[in-house]
Parts: sequence; structure tokens; C-alpha cells
Amino acid sequence: MDAHEVRQAFVDLLVERGHVLITRSPLVLRDDPTTLFTGSGMQPLLPYLLGADHPDGTRLCDVQPCLRAQDMDDVGDNRHTTFFEMLGNWSLGDYSKAEQIPLVWHFLTDVVGLEPDRIYVSAFIGDPERGIPRDDESAAIWKRLFIEKGISSDSIDLGTEEHGNEVGNGGARIAFYGHKNWWSRAGGPDAMPVGDPGGPDSEIFYHFPQVEHDTRFGRFPHQNSDGGQYLEIGNSVFMMFRRTEDGFAELPRHNVDFGGGLERIAAASVDSPDVYRISLLRPTVERLEELSGKSYEDATVAMRVVTDHLRAATFLAADGVRPGNHAQGYVMRRLVRRAVRFALDLGLTEGVAQHIVPTVARTYAGVYPEVAENEAAIIAVLQKEEKAFARTMRKGLRLLRKLGAGGAVVGGAGLFELHDTFGMPIELSVEEAARLDLVLDPGWRAEYDALLEQQQARSRASQR
Repeated sequence: MDAHEVRQAFVDLLVERGHVLITRSPLVLRDDPTTLFTGSGMQPLLPYLLGADHPDGTRLCDVQPCLRAQDMDDVGDNRHTTFFEMLGNWSLGDYSKAEQIPLVWHFLTDVVGLEPDRIYVSAFIGDPERGIPRDDESAAIWKRLFIEKGISSDSIDLGTEEHGNEVGNGGARIAFYGHKNWWSRAGGPDAMPVGDPGGPDSEIFYHFPQVEHDTRFGRFPHQNSDGGQYLEIGNSVFMMFRRTEDGFAELPRHNVDFGGGLERIAAASVDSPDVYRISLLRPTVERLEELSGKSYEDATVAMRVVTDHLRAATFLAADGVRPGNHAQGYVMRRLVRRAVRFALDLGLTEGVAQHIVPTVARTYAGVYPEVAENEAAIIAVLQKEEKAFARTMRKGLRLLRKLGAGGAVVGGAGLFELHDTFGMPIELSVEEAARLDLVLDPGWRAEYDALLEQQQARSRASQR
């Protein structure tokens, strides 16, 4: 299946099973100031997960475009993207694990056609201190499904990702973790704001035996390792609790929330550990190959970054976001500027938005027509930012190399000058310093922040 077929097959199956297809939300939620972007399918549904009645009933599904700015620095590997589509279905107090887990299993194995013996899962190990039990129920359901297919169904307690890195999973089909298998908007139980819902989850991974485990991410592979053999493709969340002032209370009704990464499921369906080879991303990679005269194999990281960042910026522009110095605008600006920086590695010095946006628009024309409808405006927005940054980028890089010449230590003052004079985001300057093997002063952050605060104070004073 290509990605478009996977998306449609998911919707068809869920509608057939009595779910109502709801309209996707924008990347920036207008009525939720607690988050910059829609980073998961559940965020727009928060009131209903907390107990409100949804107008479309108790069984819902959608395909939600998401953006996770926190993954920006990881883009360049074979699995991370800042923008992605989340396949989602919800039971708002209707069915439970006994129906949800087999439904997902059916979709992945019978509909998409993934090989059952390459699917591995995880479950919540429990939190006795908070009175939250171990999720043996999910593990028992998975065990039954594996046994029915004649597949091994052994389990292992790993607890933490770090412990898993040291001991591996020994090939165990089901791995129990702690906070890695607790889902909330903020992360583990400790990080949850009072009032937020959360609960144990069961993640699904696809195994790529042809990939050699990367020991930089631990001695041995396991489900939650970033060593390359296991790719997380989906997660069923059993949203049962709400954080209170003094602990956790059960929600008035238990919810089930599945989120499946479309790009990753599509990659698994064609037996590729590289999401940039699927039908949603490959056209942009091929366009970059045409423009640069370089091959994907010879310029892999640069092409991945430009492909992801300009796709994300295109969808942000389609949803009305514009580059700026604060909040969503700052993230968009950083996306475009990082794309410009990596485009230089491809020999593309004049910006590439005018070439890439039409490719993205054509790729998504049948699903998100608003991108094609606003193509000219999107190109204008991105080109303006590209040109503004390209004029100063080379000067900034020359200054950075000069600051670190001969092994000199680069301090916060130099990094602030790059920001103040050339508009280089501090994250980009630090990233470039690492790429150039320059030495940063251990105290650069404090010096940089002090200079930035002084500048902001002068600015405030001048406006009085």
C-alpha cells in the first residue's frame, strides 16, 4: 500500500465499524493557548476526553495533520519528521481494550498487510506509589493475538529505556516500561498539569531485521530503542485518569485513543525503515535531486531536512501562520531558515520554496486541497523569508568560522552577535558550531541570555 491507500483504508475500516469521521483541526488550535501546535489527534478532543458529550457520538475517527517542533533537531534520521499525519480513532466511554487492540491488529495485519511476526508491542509496568496497576490486561490480549498467529508471545520487564539499552529485550514480543508507556499531553505522570487526562498506553513497533542496531543508542536493541531496528508505528492510549491536586482520580468514563503515524505505517507496508521513501515524501526528494543534481544517497541528511521543513512550513502557511519572532511564527521561521541552511549543502543558493511547494500541493491535492488553492500565497510567504535569511546566512557562517578559527573557544557574546547582527536563531548557531567541530564555552548560555535580556530591556525602555 502507498500512504494514500493506507489513509483511506483506515478511514473506511473505522467508518465500517461505526465510527464517525470528524473534520481535521488546524495546526494551531484557536481556543487552546496551552500549546503552540496540534501535536496529536487527541488535543482538539480534550473536552470530550474529560467527559463532555461529543455531538457526533461516542465512536470517532479522523486523520489529523500534526506538528511537533520538539522533533526538529532529530530530523535528518530515517524516521523523524516535524509534520506528520496521525490516524486516530476514539471510544468515548464506549468500547475498551478488548475491542480496541484486536481492531488495530486487524488493520495493521489484514488490511495494510504488515507481517505479524515483525510486530512487537509494549505495555505499562504500573506505578504502585500512585495506585496505578500494571497493564496485564493489554499484555494478555496481545499474547492471545500472537498465539493465534503462531508467533512467540513472551514478555520482559524493562522499566526504563536506559535499562533496555543495557540489557535488550532478548527478542521478547511484549516489553513492559514505566513512563514510556504512560500517555498525557505533557509526558509521564509527574509532568501532567492538574486537570489533564492521561493513562497507560500500549505502543506498537515494526521490526526491521535488515537494519544493524546502532550501538550509539545502547548496547542492545529493544522496542523503545532508537538504534534503528524497531520503528514505533502506533499507540493505543487507555485514558482512565485525571491529574488532581493530590494525585490521580478516575475519569467518569474510560476512553480509548489510538494514534497511528501514517508515514511510518506506510514505510512499514513497503518494508522500508526510511519514511522519506514513501509516496508522500519521495516526490519532494526527487524534486530536490533534479534541482541539485545530487542523489538522495549522497546527500541524505540535507534532503531529509529540506523535505520535512518545507512541507511543515507549507502546511503552517496554509493554516495562516507567518514567520515571526514569537511563538508559532518563530518555529516557522526556524523551519524555513534551517531549510535554507541545508539547501546550501545541496548547492541551492537561491531558495527552493518556489520549486517545492507545488510538489507538496500536488502530493496532497486529493486530501488537503487548501494547500493547492493557496499555492501562490504560500510560495510568496516562504520566499520572502528565504530571501531575507539567505542574504545574511553566508555572512553569519563566515563570522562563526572566524570566531572558532584556530581552535578558539566560541562564547555567548559571539553567538549573541550572530543573533543580533545576522538574525541567526541561537539553535541554528549552536547546531552549526557542532557541524563545524567548533569549541563552545561551557558558560555560553548564561552569557548569551544576559546579553539578550539587556537588549530586551533597552527595547522596552525605548518604547515608554
